[in-house]
Amino acid sequence: MGPLRGIRILELAGIGPGPFAGMMLADMGAEVLRIDRSQAVRDAVPARPSPDVLGRGRRSCAFDLKHPEARAAVLRLVERADGLIEGFRPGVMERLGLGPDVCLERNPRLVYGRMTGWGQEGPMAQAAGHDINYIALAGALDHIGRAGEPPLPPLNLVGDFGGGGMLLAFGMACALVERGASGKGQVVDAAMVDGAAVLMAMMHGMRNAGIWRDERGTNLIDTGAHFYEVFATRDGKYVSVGAIEPQFYAELCQKLGLSGEPWTKQNDRAQWPALKQKLANLFATKTRAEWCELLEGSDACFAPVLSMGEAPQHPHNALRKTFVEHAGAVQPAPAPRFSRTKPELTRPPSHAGQHTDEALRDWGFEAEEIRKLREAGAAR
Repeated sequence: MGPLRGIRILELAGIGPGPFAGMMLADMGAEVLRIDRSQAVRDAVPARPSPDVLGRGRRSCAFDLKHPEARAAVLRLVERADGLIEGFRPGVMERLGLGPDVCLERNPRLVYGRMTGWGQEGPMAQAAGHDINYIALAGALDHIGRAGEPPLPPLNLVGDFGGGGMLLAFGMACALVERGASGKGQVVDAAMVDGAAVLMAMMHGMRNAGIWRDERGTNLIDTGAHFYEVFATRDGKYVSVGAIEPQFYAELCQKLGLSGEPWTKQNDRAQWPALKQKLANLFATKTRAEWCELLEGSDACFAPVLSMGEAPQHPHNALRKTFVEHAGAVQPAPAPRFSRTKPELTRPPSHAGQHTDEALRDWGFEAEEIRKLREAGAAR
């Protein structure tokens, strides 16, 4: 099902944000065919699915893109595709003869998605990098962490996934909608620096308004405030508090038995460090389960800090089926949700080249053509 059912996407295999975009599009019902490198193919397909959750929902063909017959085959696939996503450094696809000009000439309706860290041009465009570098340049990393401590990389959620793969998937969906009116494809240039910068829009607004300081860990939502923080409990676990609004802060104080000054002066920044220490001492007197019993489900803006192993078991997540078990692996369910065209998980993650023959048949290749590609070493 899914709202993108009937859309065909080619995904040139990469790492991190590219596969995440492919997963999102496949989760939403698009038929995504991953083009893996032939060098990644094993001699025999393992009996169990790949453990790589990012690879779910699509088939895999394997090509040697340095082989002219492989490139010709990919261009034939382009003719039948609605979109293509790639995550190479700028210029690589052009050198392979698979750049946007060539592909759009073959298929003027193609949406050609490009995923890079720095973007397609600029002095950094050809430099190697990873999530930590991109969010650093975007001005995001410097604001993540506690006062007096170094910046803390937030896994690779901000650059690779939020500012990268999700941005590319959104761009592809936007361009596909526009194509419905114009009948024309176009190139989508998704850069992780750009995406991480966009994710900081609210903080820029707060800074422009004079209510956000450049000093890390001193602001409303960066662990500066005592009412937006993570606290350790007696059993060595953690809970989160995010009572920003006055009415929610009042409920937190009421449930914790805190009244009078200085608790009534919520936004007195001079008091924040001392009040944070008092809350830390208080939360250390009970276990996480005891605090959940008192605060969970109230307007105190409270939640336990759960591990990846614990999160699927929480009653709220379990009821909503936020996590599912698919092909023997627990993983996040597709999101967002739709009232009519409900996404569903189909294929488990594939191994490189697992579906070369069957996918090429479905995309219009004759059996003899597939045999010749394999014999020539262009496909595996």
